Amino acid sequence: MAKSENAPEATLAEEQKPAAAPVQQQAFQVDVDDSHVTAAYANFCRVTGSPEELIIDFGLNPQPVGVPKNPIVVTQRVIINYYTAKRLLHALSLSVQRHEAVFGVLETDIQKRLKPQQRS
Repeated sequence: MAKSENAPEATLAEEQKPAAAPVQQQAFQVDVDDSHVTAAYANFCRVTGSPEELIIDFGLNPQPVGVPKNPIVVTQRVIINYYTAKRLLHALSLSVQRHEAVFGVLETDIQKRLKPQQRS
């Protein structure tokens, strides 16, 4: 996430507002250095966990329709606490809602997305 040019002004404006109720959270900008990040594609995700944290495995399923014949190779694993998981859930939910508002509802059931073959 890149730092916004207006971030200092927004921060000052927020500081000048009267104190908010304790349940409200103030928005703030966090600097992130993503110069060493590596990107990978995943179409498979598995979530497991313990009482303290969640383990999210990502991989590539070469056979997305039906039951895979070969094991899915997990290539990335992210371990997060439940507080971070809840923030991630909220961020992903907002992102999907915005996408669906522009492009239409995403159907997650692949059988409903398949179009019947038409004969000529």
